[in-house]
Amino acid sequence: MKPLKKFSAPGNNEPCWCGSNKKYKHCHQAFDRKMETLKRENKKVPPRSLIKNEDDIHWIKEAAKINNGVLDLVGEKIHAGMTTNEIDKLVYDYTVEHGGIPAPLGYNGFPKSCCTSINDAICHGIPDDTKLKDGDVVNVDCTTIVNGHYADASRMFCIGEVSKEAKRLVDVTKECLEAGVAAVKPWGHVGDIGAAIQEIAHRNGYSVVLDFCGHGVGNAFHEDPMVAHVGRKDCGMILAPGMVFTIEPMINQGVYSLFIDADNNWTAYTDDGKLSAQWEKTLLVTDDGIEVLAW
Repeated sequence: MKPLKKFSAPGNNEPCWCGSNKKYKHCHQAFDRKMETLKRENKKVPPRSLIKNEDDIHWIKEAAKINNGVLDLVGEKIHAGMTTNEIDKLVYDYTVEHGGIPAPLGYNGFPKSCCTSINDAICHGIPDDTKLKDGDVVNVDCTTIVNGHYADASRMFCIGEVSKEAKRLVDVTKECLEAGVAAVKPWGHVGDIGAAIQEIAHRNGYSVVLDFCGHGVGNAFHEDPMVAHVGRKDCGMILAPGMVFTIEPMINQGVYSLFIDADNNWTAYTDDGKLSAQWEKTLLVTDDGIEVLAW
């Protein structure tokens, strides 16, 4: 068998490759040795580019503070009769006033500062003059940039009195998210996340959207790894300390298949017109657990 190529490593007393300015022996030396062992076991390990340093994490957390604040504000203000454009203005104004940049605005031509996905819209709904109605369920998805670093989260909101079926979908989808978060362990696997989510969704008679997934985030809007919401335990990329990514299950009442709005080329809808729900968090893998940064 051809020997595996080792990680190139600085000298013990040289600055660590992560940019921390610490000596390598006091920073990522033990980490790299762990990586080499995992590679010999044919595990898929993350590249160094996915490992955030202390400076990266500081700025991601600053972005998350604004992102959490803006979703809190939406939760306080959202109501029947409000247009999704009004939600978008809240998001833009709050983000900018607090020193952030709304990442969706202009991203690949996206025209607004957040996504607002109502009822059978799975994701990427574009704010417009649509008024929220009593009984609607709506996902508001925000991503904030601070100093070139990103934090991403979304929440579901129930408008007025929603049906028992809609409330159950929203609640089970949140349960799916929390199960996915709980499945994350240092040196675990990406597949652990999807396995936990699909078990709950399927047990409740729902389907899991396959066309979209969670993703690495922090130094860019979308990074590796792709975090599927279905999977097998102990499979997929290793979840190493320093990785930052989203978990954002989209759960449908009916079939998992979808179509994209032909008029805007963004908004995804359920094929059967039944409801969809989504919750999203950004989290950091630490040496001894996880830290939820944006929610």
